[in-house]
Amino acid sequence: MSEVKIAAQLRNEFGKGAARRIRRANQVPGVIYGHGQEPKHVSMPGHELLLALRTPNVLISLDIEGDGKELVIPKAVTRDPLKGFLEHVDLLAVKRGEKVTVEIVVSTEGELAPGGNLLEHVLNALPVEAEATHIPDGVTVSVEGLEAGTSILAKDIPLPKGTTLAVEEDTVVLQVVAAQAEAPAEGEGEEGEGAEGAEAAAE
Repeated sequence: MSEVKIAAQLRNEFGKGAARRIRRANQVPGVIYGHGQEPKHVSMPGHELLLALRTPNVLISLDIEGDGKELVIPKAVTRDPLKGFLEHVDLLAVKRGEKVTVEIVVSTEGELAPGGNLLEHVLNALPVEAEATHIPDGVTVSVEGLEAGTSILAKDIPLPKGTTLAVEEDTVVLQVVAAQAEAPAEGEGEEGEGAEGAEAAAE
């Protein structure tokens, strides 16, 4: 995984008012945690950060003005629920060679067995442990020909070299379920019988 370099500044103003001022300047407030250090409050350019966060678990090299460089990965991202812009980012400080626990996206390929079966994602993301500078973007699992009742467990998912599971091996990640036939609307048959009975009475 390549690093994304972003310039940042330390900030000493806190609270909602300060955060609004930072965002009006097209910056995003963030906090760096980890390695037993005191949380470090920074601000980062909004557009560059938004582009970087398009990559899951992106490795960011922050060049903090007056404070040196810090290698981080995103831990929690808060967005405006309506407009979608970044409101705040929690970052985890990491070191080269260090193992970190993250969640990676599980994608699928192939077609299920015929018969209207449905694929259920029991886990939307798979917790794994990987070296901080070699976090996989995600994994792809084949579901070709799988029938209803089939489950794919965490241990069934092929992981890149150097990446290990951070959940129990028997955890269900995906399962195939049979499509449910639509039941007739409640009272539908009774209404029909009532109408026929009324016609018979009229005759």
